[in-house]
Amino acid sequence: MFGSPMKLGKVQLRIMQFLWETQKATARQITDALSLQEPIAHSTVQTLLRKLETKGAVTHDVEDRTFVFRPLCDRTEVTDSALRDLLNRVFHGSVYGLVAQLLSHETLPPNELQRLRQLIEETERGVEDDGDVA
Repeated sequence: MFGSPMKLGKVQLRIMQFLWETQKATARQITDALSLQEPIAHSTVQTLLRKLETKGAVTHDVEDRTFVFRPLCDRTEVTDSALRDLLNRVFHGSVYGLVAQLLSHETLPPNELQRLRQLIEETERGVEDDGDVA
């Protein structure tokens, strides 16, 4: 949907997460929700919403003279972009480097390790299937 990767700041991402959960909200509702975790000025939320509109991440409708914002991009689109940015910027495109860093600094429960093994096996099978000549 977007020509270039969507880069969102920390608070912009929190706004998007709220909009993905609620599907639509006013700037005041967003401010109130974000302020439950950490105080944020309403004017800051309004400014960030304008920037998100410029980026094509949200749009608004007018209901009873109030702007009601809704997301235009989906969660996957934003997380894929953020992960790709992290992978390239920090790990120079090395998936191994990213996973090795996570595994060396995070404690994973056995069920998550098993899920990772299954994912690797499925990925290997997919690569083998793609390489077969019919």
